[in-house]
Amino acid sequence: QVQLVESGGGLVQAGGSLRLSCTASGSIYRIGPMHWYRQAPGEQREMVATITSGGDTDYADFVEGRFTISRDDAKNTWYLQMNSLKPEDTAVYYCAAGLMRRTDISYTRFWGQGTQVTVSS
Repeated sequence: QVQLVESGGGLVQAGGSLRLSCTASGSIYRIGPMHWYRQAPGEQREMVATITSGGDTDYADFVEGRFTISRDDAKNTWYLQMNSLKPEDTAVYYCAAGLMRRTDISYTRFWGQGTQVTVSS
């Protein structure tokens, strides 16, 4: 069974930083694109950042250069470094990835359970 486990959320003051981590475990053959999403109360889940297996990155407009996504394939782990946090960044942050298990012939999207990020003003 494949699991994605996030860590690194918490409470931080505006202007502060947090680093989220997500580690995939289980019978994994290959990991494709890795993502971070977020969902604020009453809002739809939205993409925050994506990194491909080749290292190309893409960010939502609201990131404005404040966040950096990275990956460590040797550890099946990816990160979201968040700097200059704003109160409007408060949300549950979810990691996701396209994973191929050893029995798969194509990638399947898996999700983490989410980690709360709260930014106080």
